[in-house]
Amino acid sequence: MQRRDFLKGAGAGLAASTLAACAKKEGAAATGELPTIRWRLASSYPKSLDTIYGAAEVMAMRVEAITNGKFQIRVHAGGEIVPGLQVLDAVQQGTVECGHSASYYYVGKNMAFAFDCAVPFGLTARQQNAWMYQGGGLELTRELFKQYNVLNFPGGNTGVQMGGWFRKEIRSLADLNGLKMRIPGIGGQIMAKLGAVPQTLAGGDIYPALERGAIDAAEWVGPYDDEKLGFAKIAKHYYYPGWWEGGPQLSFYVNIDKWNGLPESYRQAFETACMEANVTMLAAYDTKNPQALKKLIADGVQLHAFPKDVMAAAQKIAFEIYDEEAGKNPVFKKIYEPWKAFREAELQWFQLAEAGYANFLFGK
Repeated sequence: MQRRDFLKGAGAGLAASTLAACAKKEGAAATGELPTIRWRLASSYPKSLDTIYGAAEVMAMRVEAITNGKFQIRVHAGGEIVPGLQVLDAVQQGTVECGHSASYYYVGKNMAFAFDCAVPFGLTARQQNAWMYQGGGLELTRELFKQYNVLNFPGGNTGVQMGGWFRKEIRSLADLNGLKMRIPGIGGQIMAKLGAVPQTLAGGDIYPALERGAIDAAEWVGPYDDEKLGFAKIAKHYYYPGWWEGGPQLSFYVNIDKWNGLPESYRQAFETACMEANVTMLAAYDTKNPQALKKLIADGVQLHAFPKDVMAAAQKIAFEIYDEEAGKNPVFKKIYEPWKAFREAELQWFQLAEAGYANFLFGK
């Protein structure tokens, strides 16, 4: 069965119940009276990153299926309408109705945007979902996005990412001194304080920079996506974990004015479809990464855990940065304090049950 046919079939029942329930509110006597609406979605990602980019396609297909083709969203890859790192601006300005991006790309506007995606030594994917959907995170981050005329929805997660590709082994903190590494955002700020020289490069620029020696190391996502970019041909040392991205969430952005103009049933369809995309992306990565990692190891890649002194120093610096930012940025502080309390409670619970079970399994 084709994927589109499956989505249309599976969405038929939900489409009927959703549209029928909302018809009275909208003054519609039948589904056919609802308007045909076409939106454009700007993604931050190229089509080659099929799992991240594909989440937006999953969402768009589900919306179309639920609304019997009345609400259509066309997905555009990064650069087709606007550059990948300008998606938030495009949605804010109404250049496009919606977008799909990672909110930590926009920490230059306000560091608090990172909480909608990931902060170093933050939440895992499961914990991020718990915080967003049940722990108050969605309400808190939406207060921030509202200032930019944008409504945000969780829209995918990669799970814990890898720590990157290095030309030489990192045996201690001293080996980071002067090391030129592609790592943006707050993770880059921490690396700078550890003595490294962070660089911000687009995905397509990483390989040539490694090849000509302009950088000594680079982080990207994980085995499935990293293998496609060919980093293992140049840098054989593959480190874990990516402590700066313990559970990075992707998000769908919607222009608030456009959202307010949607029929209620279309809003319900969009929100439901975002939740499906959120779940589907993580499931895809958890399925594809093990297979890709086996292939990388077979090709001679060497796996290394970051030294404990690197991990400890990085975590200490991370929370120093957060405390400093909270002292001068009230928006950051308003999200950070309840987030930190939620994180501490989650760590206690996960240490007891999840870590206990995992340590037994992994210890064999």
